[in-house]
Amino acid sequence: MWSEVPDPVPGEGEVLVEVVASAVNRADVLQRQGFYNPPPGASAYPGLECSGRIAALGPGVSGWAVGDEVCALLAGGGYAEKVAVPAGQLLPVPEGIDLRRAAALPEVVCTVWSNVFMVAHVRPGETLLVHGGSSGIGTMAIQLAKAVGARVAVTAGTKEKLDYCAELGADVLINYREQDFVTEIEQATDGAGADVILDNMGAKYLDRNVQALAVNGRLAIIGMQGGVKGELNIGTLLGKRAAISATSLRARPLEEKAAIVAAVREHVWPLLAAGHVRAVVDRELPMPDAAEGHRVLEASGHIGKVLLVAP
Repeated sequence: MWSEVPDPVPGEGEVLVEVVASAVNRADVLQRQGFYNPPPGASAYPGLECSGRIAALGPGVSGWAVGDEVCALLAGGGYAEKVAVPAGQLLPVPEGIDLRRAAALPEVVCTVWSNVFMVAHVRPGETLLVHGGSSGIGTMAIQLAKAVGARVAVTAGTKEKLDYCAELGADVLINYREQDFVTEIEQATDGAGADVILDNMGAKYLDRNVQALAVNGRLAIIGMQGGVKGELNIGTLLGKRAAISATSLRARPLEEKAAIVAAVREHVWPLLAAGHVRAVVDRELPMPDAAEGHRVLEASGHIGKVLLVAP
């Protein structure tokens, strides 16, 4: 239900953004279901990213002005007309990107860049396996990995989704309903395996992900759609000299988020401005219809992001 609440007030180092659009993320669905509470001090309302215009500056903010068009990484509060944002989590709208569609960028770009590049350090010529290749995260991971010269394999559940991944540049297409991704990756890499795996499934795929890794491979876990407890063969992990990382963005300290946002602005924003990378948007819905956005995400028929446009 869309209801009236007091406007947020920007604190020290924050700006007030008049929201033009937000986006639906899996974390929002989990929060609604009672499984993913906001971190201390964050807005109680869902919404981990937004785009809009700066309406006011809090104390100590420099480098931004009222009226600037921005998009932002949030710890919550995007499903609203206004939200207070730490200045370090603001990004200018990339040149050539529509202000509404810019809401599709902050969460996915920061997630992909921080995990695939800052933690797993994917390199040109390496193979990246992306689970859920047609998701918002997946569509961005494909494009960014291809932009740096990596080879990309994806899993998805329909031909339509895999075809779209191929249009974005994916080299190896795996239908997880019909094919075993471990076998397919082995065949596609002449037995070497994937150098980096970006995983949204968690427990369900843990052991098989390790099997699919190359020697010195890196598994980056960013979700738990397949559960939270899995079994791991440590011998296999040791034999491959592999590494497993697991991260989330929402509860990170402000300085860590600011560092990720700064890296994204430096490395990804030029690719967006040049048209080498783009936001993939499945549909736009009015913000008061957020419940429909959640239904779309839970049905998993979408490709890319589902946006919520403010009244």
